[in-house]
Amino acid sequence: MTTRRGVRPLLAVIGLAVTVACMYLALRGVEFDDAAQAFRDSDLVWLIPALPVFAAAIVLRGVRWWALYDQTMRPPLGAVMYGLLVGYFFNNILPARAGEAARVIALNSRARTPLGEIVGTVVVERVFDLLALLLLLLCAYPWLPDISWLRNAAILGAVVTAALAVVIVLIVRYDARAVHWLLSPLRRIRRPGFAERVEAAAINGTRGLVALRNPVIALRGFVLTLASWFVLALSYWILMEAFHLSLPLDAAILVTVAINLSLVLPSSPAALGVFEAATIIALNAFDVPHAEALSYALVLHVLNLVPFLLIGAVLLGPGALRRNRPPLAP
Repeated sequence: MTTRRGVRPLLAVIGLAVTVACMYLALRGVEFDDAAQAFRDSDLVWLIPALPVFAAAIVLRGVRWWALYDQTMRPPLGAVMYGLLVGYFFNNILPARAGEAARVIALNSRARTPLGEIVGTVVVERVFDLLALLLLLLCAYPWLPDISWLRNAAILGAVVTAALAVVIVLIVRYDARAVHWLLSPLRRIRRPGFAERVEAAAINGTRGLVALRNPVIALRGFVLTLASWFVLALSYWILMEAFHLSLPLDAAILVTVAINLSLVLPSSPAALGVFEAATIIALNAFDVPHAEALSYALVLHVLNLVPFLLIGAVLLGPGALRRNRPPLAP
């Protein structure tokens, strides 16, 4: 308990520092009068077609999460979508990506799916997300301008993905034995039963890795992952028309990749500052003026923020909380 209380303030401080640094990068050198003028010159009617395309991307991500379960143990799609939207809501109001834990709890409360199994599917999601983003970047690479940081970012992403893949393959291949070996350093912690509880939870979580044991489920999940990221990039590209940027689709793909790779950093709620800095850095590769890039980044952030706040308010409002829900599963 003492350790947890010490870690949370540390994460909050790190997240605040990252947010401040990214906000500095986003605002450095900006002529605010030019940014305001770029916003006034924008045609925000393009939000009308961008929003349903954005919504389609989110639905695809919900279907992807649902498809990662074995057919015999799959929770209802409605419960999965509920958990996903609750997760997005809390990611936007709490720091350090706390929505990931919230959606696990939300799905467990709605469908009584075991917590360990849900966590396993979330891990698979993250691996697929990294692979899909790197693949999209690779496909767009021949049409992208010369970007100094792109190769290093791709290499780092590939290394992290490869390390995760190795760990997951070991767990899938050797199950409890791999978990026992990987978590063996925890036995040095002098807390009675701590290592055993963590190991039991991890073994329970391997049940959620069914997608990596079944090639059909894995292929279906990865195709849905690719489709969701591509459709999301398409919505970003449509919104670019509001600012008359006249950029190709690969610019929106780069923005999508930059934003979502940057979200691995701890930050404030809604990734404030991190989101804008990643968008501006990506658009800088296409020589978009800083002021216009900032205006676009702010409106794009609104597109990624407001719908989830409104939906979350409906799902978790007083009326929703009074409804009877199934008890938590173990």
